[in-house]
Amino acid sequence: MTASVDVKASPDRLYGRQRGHPLRPRQQRLLDQTLPRMRFPEAAIPDPASAFGHAPGQIWLEVGFGGGEHSLAQHVAHPDVGYIACEVFENGLCSLLSRVVPDDGEATAPVPDMLRIWDEDARILLRGLPDASIDRLFLMFPDPWPKSRHAKRRFVHPETVRMAARILRPGAIWRVASDDPTYQTWVEEVMGGQDLFDTAPPAMVRPEGWPPTRYEAKALKAGRQPLYWTFVRR
Repeated sequence: MTASVDVKASPDRLYGRQRGHPLRPRQQRLLDQTLPRMRFPEAAIPDPASAFGHAPGQIWLEVGFGGGEHSLAQHVAHPDVGYIACEVFENGLCSLLSRVVPDDGEATAPVPDMLRIWDEDARILLRGLPDASIDRLFLMFPDPWPKSRHAKRRFVHPETVRMAARILRPGAIWRVASDDPTYQTWVEEVMGGQDLFDTAPPAMVRPEGWPPTRYEAKALKAGRQPLYWTFVRR
């Protein structure tokens, strides 16, 4: 095992803009009318299974779902799993929500009862969830924060690894994907310096059961090589 990575604690704050371009009327309706019907309630944090329409066989958590393609594909493929999808950026939220309800159905169209959205900082959720309450964790193509002085902003961080380990059941899987060389090296360093997860060399081709995302497609088109890790909670 390599020496532990010496970085400052990850601050309890968000970086970047939560909103990009001005929202269109459809997007505003999605946030005002659809999101409240799919939001993972704060009151359910101590008992996450209670947030879903029926008792889930497992509970999976995705941090930073981006455009939502991966979250929705996993939900469709595993309808008995309670899926918590985390994202703070409004355009990403709207992207997922627009795939769930039709235009003019934002307030009335049925929404999935086994897919819930957490639109606050994911670390708040990680700190509050019970021990060993999550069966699978996903981190797909996170913001790389490539400058070394921004290392504390990366989700793969020694402090966050400990939080993730606490909420994951023994044997649970944590999947991480990145196309950024700096972040790829960082993941290897951080995960090489911990003893809470079993590690293995990353795959260079997206493994079976990993739905594609727009970020992966963009990386491949630009000639960047994604890496795909599977870490297993000890």
